Amino acid sequence: MPSNAGTTRLVIVESPAKAKTISGYLGPGYVVEASFGHVRDLPRNAADVPAKYKGEAWARLGVDVDNGFHALYVVSADRRQQISKLTKLAKEVDEIFLATDEDREGEAIAWHLVETLKPKVPVRRMVFHEITKPAIQAAVANPREIDRDLVDAQEARRILDRLYGYEVSPVLWKKVMPKLSAGRVQSVATRIVVERERQRMAFRTAEYWDILATLAVTNPGEGPRSFNATLVALNGDRIATGKDFEPTTGRVRPGAGVVHLDEGGARGLAARLADRPFTVTRVEEKPYRRRPYAPFITSTLQQEAARKLRFSSQQTMRTAQRLYENGYITYMRTDSVNLSETAIAAARRQIVELYGERSVPPEPRRYTGKVKNAQEAHEAIRPAGDNFRTPGDVAKELSAEEFKLYELIWRRTIASQMTDAVGSSVSVRIRATTAGGEEADFGATGKTITDPGFLRAYVESSDDENAEAEDAERRLPNLVKDQPLTADELAAQGHHTQPPARYTEASLVKALEELGIGRPSTYASIMQTIQDRGYVVKRGQAMIPSFLAFAVIGLMERHYPRLIDYDFTASMENELDEIAGGDHAAVDFLTAFYFGSSNGTGDQAIAHAGGLKKLVTENLSEIDARSVNSIPLFTDDDGREVVVRVGRYGPYLQRRVPGEEQAPAAEGEEGTSPGDRAPIPEGLAPDELTPEKVHELFLGGGGERKLGDDPATGEPILLKSGRFGPYVASGERKSSLLRSQSPDSLTFDEALKLLSLPRLVGVGPDGAEVFANNGRYGPYVKRGDEFRSLDSEDKMFTVTLDEALALLAAPKTRQRRAAAPPLREMGNDPLTEKPLVIKDGRFGPYVTDGETNASLRRGQTPEALSLEEASEMLAEKRAKGPAPKKKAAAKKAPAKKATAKKATATKATAKKATATKTTAKNTPATKSTPAKARTTD
Repeated sequence: MPSNAGTTRLVIVESPAKAKTISGYLGPGYVVEASFGHVRDLPRNAADVPAKYKGEAWARLGVDVDNGFHALYVVSADRRQQISKLTKLAKEVDEIFLATDEDREGEAIAWHLVETLKPKVPVRRMVFHEITKPAIQAAVANPREIDRDLVDAQEARRILDRLYGYEVSPVLWKKVMPKLSAGRVQSVATRIVVERERQRMAFRTAEYWDILATLAVTNPGEGPRSFNATLVALNGDRIATGKDFEPTTGRVRPGAGVVHLDEGGARGLAARLADRPFTVTRVEEKPYRRRPYAPFITSTLQQEAARKLRFSSQQTMRTAQRLYENGYITYMRTDSVNLSETAIAAARRQIVELYGERSVPPEPRRYTGKVKNAQEAHEAIRPAGDNFRTPGDVAKELSAEEFKLYELIWRRTIASQMTDAVGSSVSVRIRATTAGGEEADFGATGKTITDPGFLRAYVESSDDENAEAEDAERRLPNLVKDQPLTADELAAQGHHTQPPARYTEASLVKALEELGIGRPSTYASIMQTIQDRGYVVKRGQAMIPSFLAFAVIGLMERHYPRLIDYDFTASMENELDEIAGGDHAAVDFLTAFYFGSSNGTGDQAIAHAGGLKKLVTENLSEIDARSVNSIPLFTDDDGREVVVRVGRYGPYLQRRVPGEEQAPAAEGEEGTSPGDRAPIPEGLAPDELTPEKVHELFLGGGGERKLGDDPATGEPILLKSGRFGPYVASGERKSSLLRSQSPDSLTFDEALKLLSLPRLVGVGPDGAEVFANNGRYGPYVKRGDEFRSLDSEDKMFTVTLDEALALLAAPKTRQRRAAAPPLREMGNDPLTEKPLVIKDGRFGPYVTDGETNASLRRGQTPEALSLEEASEMLAEKRAKGPAPKKKAAAKKAPAKKATAKKATATKATAKKATATKTTAKNTPATKSTPAKARTTD
């Protein structure tokens, strides 16, 4: 779109990729630049606070709570160079267009840009939900003003999260462990995961049996000859299934009125039914109809990408970001299931082309969202443009990751406008009677799809990997009432009840969405935050809470239950939505929450408790750190309480008799005798601490496991777990496990070999002994002070004296290894145009431009890191400058002996300085926000 003659416009977007795409759609007279995401934020730590505010009591919060919750914003160090560039450009143009994303975060970024750049020329807000030429030209032609209500809502959210985190986190530091964090949504998400693990820990399995019959018809006609049916009732009483058992006892629920078959009962009944006639007693046929799924919103995209593609939430959003910025899909942070008329028309045209006229319903489909408090009038996530490009059209343009996600979005969008899947479902009951008069009823169901409709394009996956896909058919023979059947086989089959499944990222996002907690822009960051904080670890797709999470959530539940209440957290979202709609004032909301005044909005339970500030300060003395850091497990057969203690060096088991005196405790630790404590192996999930496993860990009184007795000395050989990992011990001998060995699979013979180290290989011609051993840097041979490395761990046990002497005689040279090839070549840095690569270093993967290096953060992978993220990481590293070199301490003249009074004063001054330094050090810090990062709740 051409600019007015002689007019130059500056268009500011958030990322370089977005800038590059948009600049291609604008004619001469437009300059498109990136802000690299948020340009200002609250101070991350004391060092970020400007000098003139350092003396203010509220400076640690970055929010003046006594003066209308005025926020202190500072320009991030890694954004200063870009801000200088934008400021210069703003002085050279006639008009500025702020083209940040069309949501609260994007609106806030636009407002911060105005506040920071202070332009003297007209400023317009330019909004769009897809980056295509028609959409960009329409946005330029129809600008609007910045929506201050959206800005206020985002600012209120940011301040709310700062107050919550900075007031509650110090409680965790004092009562649980230093450097922990609490968050308005992250703590609730952690609670959900912890509660599920508690259910698994309390779960008691039950065994139940039934019979699977393979039945056959005499004259099958159309359809299969045989089919399977399951025993469902005996003498009119239903056979027990998994849902009939109490999860905490493993017993049948009282009043269930079911028959609980054990193995003997099931096998005996099967034998009594052998060779007995089977007869169809009931056939019910119903029409089957399934409507298509709605188009993707942020949460459902994350869920399906996790199920089908095994993508993490972060990986899904990073990939979707690239697709959006390069013009392939519409905006990916949305909770709207609506499609524009243009998109509906495009989908219907493509369905006709690919699947025929019969696959398009007479009228377009409209969807209604089920998300609580849905916000922002975006479309659903769909392919961009007025004519959708098929996956085949874009295959050569996209990476493998991008292609998979684009195809998923395209299929879901197309399917949403197709006809229903239709067919029929059949339910059959069959009866057989034993010679003794027992009536056994069997049931079978079938499904036939006559017109797959939308299922041709898309089938949704389930969190239950054993669940049957919706397009799966189960065909039965054509059966009628009173039809005789014969049993080809009767097999008794046993089942065990299963604990509730652990959350995956997909199912946790779904749970948060159903509770009305969090927003499309925050789901991915919530998933990452609870993992970064050490509250949750992933094992495959499952999310497992740490014992640290148990301690933190236990403290919150006992002393601040409202702060992690699901309804309360959802109500906060309601309040923020009302602020965004202009219905409430942010100051009234924040005042009620923080100070407890009830003359405005805000949760009244918090308000009546005196507000957050009073809540966290007055209750502090009531919190017993020992109790908080103890997670009860059970009472053992000897009447001892078994608990998990969360200690400074990690969690450990403790058992004691209630009321019994304990040995004195070291500072910060629970007093116990050594035999009453046992380490918990790393990676052991809380629900795996069964009484049997705990007993195993306590064997020997110190978490030991006896492997056998040494045949030479008669002393027991024990497998132990120490601070530096597992090791074997026998008498005074100890030896760490090799890197290739696992404590779970270590054998007695392997332990004996380990205890043979250091191994005397022999005596050299000079009379010096030669040993083989394992060390910090791997296996080696040694003679006196001479060491040489061995090329494998096995060599320690097999190397001969001649081989060892030859190694020791060779010159001690450090061979330079050939430089390893990079893990990934990323392309040129958008800022410096230097080629970026990811390499594997001593401390893990890092990105480099040849001059500046930046280690990948926790949770980032070489495969998923985007070019924009890499560019920003390097820009941040460059902004910090080189690490200062330590200066050699200058030599001082001997000090004169100070008087006692002077020495006392000096000590007091030093103590005061130390306290000041500690306060600054303990000011909570948040990580710098990536270019496209969103507010972390």
